[in-house]
Amino acid sequence: MTGSSVPEIGRGQGPFGRLAAGSFAIGEVPAPWGPIQVAATRHGVVGLAVLAPRDAFRADVARRTGRDVVAASQPMLDRALAAVARFLDGNPAELEALPLDVADRGAWDRAVLGAVRDVRWGSVTSYGRLARMIGRPGAARAAGGAVGRNPIGLAIPCHRVIAGDGSIGGYGGDWFGSRDDLLAVKRELLAIEGIPLPARHLLG
Repeated sequence: MTGSSVPEIGRGQGPFGRLAAGSFAIGEVPAPWGPIQVAATRHGVVGLAVLAPRDAFRADVARRTGRDVVAASQPMLDRALAAVARFLDGNPAELEALPLDVADRGAWDRAVLGAVRDVRWGSVTSYGRLARMIGRPGAARAAGGAVGRNPIGLAIPCHRVIAGDGSIGGYGGDWFGSRDDLLAVKRELLAIEGIPLPARHLLG
């Protein structure tokens, strides 16, 4: 994995933090395809999903993290909502700086998702390259599985992971919405970053 300067919560989880005790709050950000749902504790973001019904998203975060939801907003949630809005306006810096909490994921998923977070704005990578980035050449399919389980979309920019031939690949394996709808969102996100498809030339 490349050296990421991602803020940590606790220690020992690579670029992500340990799951801290406490509850989470949820909010949403308008997007061209519908609201983006965001969940955050006092310490970091624990969920972000496109095309997610609010109640289903809340239940998913509660199940994954073992936390309870609270009605009151929190400063971290307000920060995350503002960062997502800025991202959609073409300004990724605030979203890239948010502390994230994916300690409910296994070690393999955390390694893959850490490599995904190192893929910068306006760039793409492939599933095979992700596997090589974490020292597991030949594990492209397993890397793709971890990408599909990403619980914090956009902040962990799995939309920047495409197929090795430069085509769009998949998007949101465990997310909400139909495959076609999710791929349409992925195309829009890549377009925001100025990435045309097919993008084989960007893979080198």
